[in-house]
Amino acid sequence: MGRTHALCGAALLLCALLPVPGLSQQADVQSVALAGMMGNKALLVVNGSTPKSVAPGESHQGVKIVSITGDQAVIEQDGKRRTLRVGDAPVNSGGSTASAGRGTRITITESGGGHFMTAGQINGKAVQFMVDTGATSIAMGASDAERAGIKYQDGQPVRMSTANGTTTGYRIKLNSVRVGDVEVFDVDAVVIPQPMPFLLLGNSFLSRFQMKRENNLMTLDKRY
Repeated sequence: MGRTHALCGAALLLCALLPVPGLSQQADVQSVALAGMMGNKALLVVNGSTPKSVAPGESHQGVKIVSITGDQAVIEQDGKRRTLRVGDAPVNSGGSTASAGRGTRITITESGGGHFMTAGQINGKAVQFMVDTGATSIAMGASDAERAGIKYQDGQPVRMSTANGTTTGYRIKLNSVRVGDVEVFDVDAVVIPQPMPFLLLGNSFLSRFQMKRENNLMTLDKRY
């Protein structure tokens, strides 16, 4: 599998937000999370899929956005309403937080262009990952780190080369990283000051799994 680009532009992010042709909009909803806001639209993550921009009054896979206020959105699903906040852990269709993270297998569907996107959590806060087999560790922007409550400036300063030149990043240790029902602990990461459209899921996480790719599916089986 070729190396995924380390940093992607806004054009890729917009492409990732487009709906997948043929995908049922009434899929069985198991979890819902609010990944962020785009103007007057909410970035809704259903069942760990790629974020979808949804305006008030619109629905995505059976989840309707009722209203948006600041970093919160009121959703309606199966006739029930509840409030989601950016950064909160995904909730399941019963309204509780997702299960305990004791799983051992992650399956990710290709999002287009050879990229594998998935929703996840860092220290219990919802994030959006792109798998990057060429990245040494998980990489995130400073704003994502702050939203997850990470005091990244207490980490080890490191010089980094980015698309915009050389900058100072911070090497840190994440308490926990979760994708789906699989959670790992004490994961190396680096924080850069530039904003990033999503976090890079690098080898500090991936090396703990046996990776297999068949057609448009990537399977990660936990080794330790």
